[in-house]
Amino acid sequence: MKKVRFIYNPYSGENSIISELDNVIKLHQEVGLTVVPYRIQKGKDLAEALDIIDETYSYILIAGGDGTVDSVVNAMKNKNINIPIGILPVGTANDFGKFINMPNDIQQACKQILDSKPVAVDVGKINDKYFINVASSGLFTDVSQKTDVNLKNTIGKLAYYLKGLEELPNFRKLKIKLLSRECNYDGEMYLLLVFNGKTAGNFNLATEAEITDGKLDVIIFKAIQVIELLPLFIKLLKGEHLDSDKVVYFKTDDLYIESLEDIVTDIDGERGPDFPLRIKCIEGGIKLLGIK
Repeated sequence: MKKVRFIYNPYSGENSIISELDNVIKLHQEVGLTVVPYRIQKGKDLAEALDIIDETYSYILIAGGDGTVDSVVNAMKNKNINIPIGILPVGTANDFGKFINMPNDIQQACKQILDSKPVAVDVGKINDKYFINVASSGLFTDVSQKTDVNLKNTIGKLAYYLKGLEELPNFRKLKIKLLSRECNYDGEMYLLLVFNGKTAGNFNLATEAEITDGKLDVIIFKAIQVIELLPLFIKLLKGEHLDSDKVVYFKTDDLYIESLEDIVTDIDGERGPDFPLRIKCIEGGIKLLGIK
């Protein structure tokens, strides 16, 4: 009987995965798969969850948010494990899960994974770390890092917005230098996002993104006058922001970014590396189940 390594984060979202553990096991057993669970623990190296992976394992099932998926993908890459993954999106935002049309209902998501075939999809790499949805820097990008886990579990995405309001006094122009074959930018900005997926904080920002095109979608929100922010935000809500002259947008598979500003980077809600940044698209970098 083939096995599935089930790595779940009990702290993700509203802890919903805990009440669904039996259903996850049952659905897999019905199709002849044995579930071998691993509970993520704070302070424990996730690499140990992969120590038992061998040819008897069909795939790795991950229950958590985008940050949890990133952690597992990075551990897999470090160990040269190339079996497919399936994602049960049980985090607070689940941006990547929405991008690949995974249901929020865990049982439906399991069935969608079990009924699918693996597809080779792109992943991003920022310096020596991998990401599946978005790498970012600039204003508000560390909101998720600063938001209390208990608050996120209690009030969900609203916790991010409340924390974002606290960051408004830090609103300022930031200088960056970006180099790529497609576009060079040397100027001021408010926010930089490099997408493998489409959304961040449930805002559909990279509307042209595809998961199998071998490209990342780069969006720079230029530093503009405060009076111009509201019209730009309205364009964003309509999905028309990429055509604005207040935004730099292009696709690339390789870019380099420098900044002397005192700002951090963020990878799907977790702290990213320091500048300078080399960001690449790894075409077909991971095999993914459940794509619809």
